[in-house]
Amino acid sequence: MTGAARALDLRNRLGRGESVLMPGVWDVLSARVVHDAGISTAFLSGFAVSGTLLGRPDVGLLTQVEMAEVAARVCGTVEDLNVVVDADTGYGNASNVIRTVELWESAGAAGLFLEDQVWPKKCGHMADKQVVSREDWLTKLRAACDHRQHLFVTARTDARGAVSLEEAIERAKMARDLGVDALFVEAPQSIAEMETIARELSGSVLVANMVEKGLTPLLTPAELAELGFRLIVSPLSLLLSATRAMQDAARELATSGTLRDRLATITPFDEFTDLVGLPEHKAREDRYR
Repeated sequence: MTGAARALDLRNRLGRGESVLMPGVWDVLSARVVHDAGISTAFLSGFAVSGTLLGRPDVGLLTQVEMAEVAARVCGTVEDLNVVVDADTGYGNASNVIRTVELWESAGAAGLFLEDQVWPKKCGHMADKQVVSREDWLTKLRAACDHRQHLFVTARTDARGAVSLEEAIERAKMARDLGVDALFVEAPQSIAEMETIARELSGSVLVANMVEKGLTPLLTPAELAELGFRLIVSPLSLLLSATRAMQDAARELATSGTLRDRLATITPFDEFTDLVGLPEHKAREDRYR
């Protein structure tokens, strides 16, 4: 599926009033897991890619090209999955944003998130964030909207933590007037704040970021839809779950040297090889033997 087809499918789902859940992924394997669970859309998370590709925190170390390469592998392999790719701050000025748009579209992405933090940025649920001026962010958003062919553009503001909720809402309104597809006020700290965001930005597609043990109340898609949020990111659920499972297995190996007594906790060998496409590979081998 092309990036344009992915973007169209995402827009159609939201246009029909569906809630779209986007689990965070970081490579082809995690994207396959999401796809095979029957989920239509995934979010290629900068936090997750920085942690898995670099082994570093989400503090602006991951580069534009590194992210584009991961996006191309994911989109090129897991074809029936809409992939929205984190673009952080666009990696520079408006010219860099234009190149980011080109790279993301070449990779096959359905959309991108573009935020207003000062570079180097931080994870949205970390302390001491700073944001650029309204004009700087809006210029980047305008460049993204002017030069995209199909990308679903989400405008993310971190001004709630850096300045105030009122400033975040005002920035979101200005982004809406530029013609972005969705608005994302990052890290509201109560349901009351979420209600205010939904009321002030009524009529727009609103993003909710569900980070386990983060700053925002953890709600279900149905509860979020009641509040007015229908594009839902669950960026760290798989990453944190996988990390805990690997830590547990490593500790068991360090202690006993074997998982013999814990086989129920691991994916069966044949199930894993099916997940990564061994049956298709065998069929292709047989055809061209």
